[in-house]
Amino acid sequence: MSDVDATDTAFWHPFAAMGAVRHGEFVVTRGEDVWLWDEAGNRYLDATASLWCVNVGHGRREIAEAVAAQMSELATYHTFTDFANRPALELTRRLAGLAPVPGAKIFLVNGGGEAIDTAAKIAREYFARTGQPERTVLVSRRHAYHGTHGFGTALAGIPANRLAAPFVPDVVQVEWDDPEALDAEIERIGPGRVAAFFVEPVIGAGGVYPPPPGYIERVREICTRHGVLLVIDSVICGFGRLGDWFGVDRFGIVPDLVTFAKGITSGYVQLGGVVAHERVAEPFFADGAPPFRHGATYSGHPTACAAALANLDVMENEGLLKRADGLELPLHEAVQSLADHPLVAEARGGTGVLAAIELDPERLAANPALPAAVAAGARRRGVLVRPMVSAVAVSPPLTFTEGHIELLTEALRGGLDDAK
Repeated sequence: MSDVDATDTAFWHPFAAMGAVRHGEFVVTRGEDVWLWDEAGNRYLDATASLWCVNVGHGRREIAEAVAAQMSELATYHTFTDFANRPALELTRRLAGLAPVPGAKIFLVNGGGEAIDTAAKIAREYFARTGQPERTVLVSRRHAYHGTHGFGTALAGIPANRLAAPFVPDVVQVEWDDPEALDAEIERIGPGRVAAFFVEPVIGAGGVYPPPPGYIERVREICTRHGVLLVIDSVICGFGRLGDWFGVDRFGIVPDLVTFAKGITSGYVQLGGVVAHERVAEPFFADGAPPFRHGATYSGHPTACAAALANLDVMENEGLLKRADGLELPLHEAVQSLADHPLVAEARGGTGVLAAIELDPERLAANPALPAAVAAGARRRGVLVRPMVSAVAVSPPLTFTEGHIELLTEALRGGLDDAK
């Protein structure tokens, strides 16, 4: 072992060009509210809430103490068959009360990717149990991001993420902003073969695309007419990111399934899940129904559930949903102020506490690393933003204030200037 290069990392980073990263990691050591510090003691504004998830901000003692207390009592135990624990029971009851569906049942998993796989399996199994086993086709949208598990990779609307995809059969895509394209595709396939349509209320990692006015409402109508389950992917959009609990309440529709993760614990501990409408859950909960043969070792993990309960308390006690509503317009105006920059093709936002600047397509074609260059320039100015395939995104903690917006805007403009 003496010839091992001590500067060469053993950590294989996700979504990383490891040849560039292996000798140059950016090590974060501490967080407090909207701020982070690196190993050299430099402070940064976390304008991404890690990956869209630290909704209550960093360093919350309430969550840390809840986790420590739970771990000292019962850190972990499985929930297969009839096993349960009090945090899991309390959390699922609480979520069912907040959910935008009647008689909600909650299936808990470890994160967003597992939530998507779970929802896809539930959708297909629902139809198998209700005498329609031929309904297996799943529909997603261009630009969509649904994680990197098997179903999520197959559903991906970001071409670069479809590595070795599709991993599962019977998955198709439609244009992201045209509900009539969904209607036409269902008719083309045959309504009796389509199981579910997956929709992010605001497309997140695919570029921050808010839905056109009336889009969510119209696809609900189309799915209802064809008997297709509407799956709302609120992994990014839930728990305050759009100013409500499940990222879909503001649209006034009732989904069939909702996936969630990230903001449920503000990322402090891994947790995700699926909310099921009582109609969808009924074939699984009926007397004599066979087991749904799906689950993870850590489904309903007591420590993760304790973190979620403490996180929900913080959000409620500090009125963070209302605070998110107040941040929506100022954040949108901030990115709009950059629309005149020669590198910017479009500024998007206005639905929730997330926004993006799309970069000029000609410059991107000449330099695909342009989003990373803009983000690096912002980092040099003390602000962390999220580079994507063709855009740079911001999604700060909900404890962000209008007073932080000037720093964010100046850093983004500086990053754009450096890159041009």
